[in-house]
Amino acid sequence: MILRETAWRVFAGELNNSTLEERGAEEKSPNYVISPLGAPINRVLIAGVLLEKENRGTDDDPLWSGRIQDASGNFFINVGRYQPAASVAMADLETPSYVAVVGKVRTYARDDGRVMVTVRPERIEEIDEETRRLWMLSTARATWERLLDMKKAIGGASIEDLVEGGMDRDGAEAIHYALEYYGNPDSTRYLNMIQNSLRALLPDEQIDLGLPEKIYGGEDEIVIDGPDERGSSEEEKEIIMRLIGELEGGGKDGADRESLEREAAKHGIAPVRVEELSNELMDEGQVYEPSLGYLKRV
Repeated sequence: MILRETAWRVFAGELNNSTLEERGAEEKSPNYVISPLGAPINRVLIAGVLLEKENRGTDDDPLWSGRIQDASGNFFINVGRYQPAASVAMADLETPSYVAVVGKVRTYARDDGRVMVTVRPERIEEIDEETRRLWMLSTARATWERLLDMKKAIGGASIEDLVEGGMDRDGAEAIHYALEYYGNPDSTRYLNMIQNSLRALLPDEQIDLGLPEKIYGGEDEIVIDGPDERGSSEEEKEIIMRLIGELEGGGKDGADRESLEREAAKHGIAPVRVEELSNELMDEGQVYEPSLGYLKRV
């Protein structure tokens, strides 16, 4: 009997920071991407708003790409000839619309050496708002549980301790791999993902949910791709706006994200922070995306 891998519930903000790969030793054994919170991910179940889709192939041989947004960022999907059901579904989907995706995680290295994460859908379908809300709730719970497991490991729990506490061995090993590779993750970042998602489910989005500022801390806590403390949000936005203006060069497509992230890094702004700032600028109506992967000032 062939067992299918668990479809992990994970926010875009955690998935996009996942650069550690664990490849199977045997032929056809699954490969994993291990997240900063120690999730050994082969398949995911994600949900959000399909904001963009583009057929980069032909009508006879489509190659779809798309961007799905949740409360923490964007998932990027690619659908080709080997996912016929998902390809047919992509052709029929409208943007924007709520969608859910079950698919496998893939990584690729850019020319600058950074590892990017995409999802290759096995199935994609339109969902209603209630289904999306249920996904947000279950993903918030799963993220919270990973934070608690990570706290145990940071506190000194060995792989054997975690297994004795009820965790499967693969999961316990993945947590320790994550700590060795990424260091202690910034718990504040993941608590904010949880809080923002839960607030979106409530009538009053400003309600105090009583979550701690950090679930663990100390001098050794490492911020992974967090906001640069050298500048305020507004100062960072001004830098991003200026860079977009310099890179768009009057062309219809605007500034491509790869070039923007490369230039922003020279100012101490991490790629994930560029994503957050560009989303804020789009929400404010200062920039827009004329095509997938490009930004242009209004």
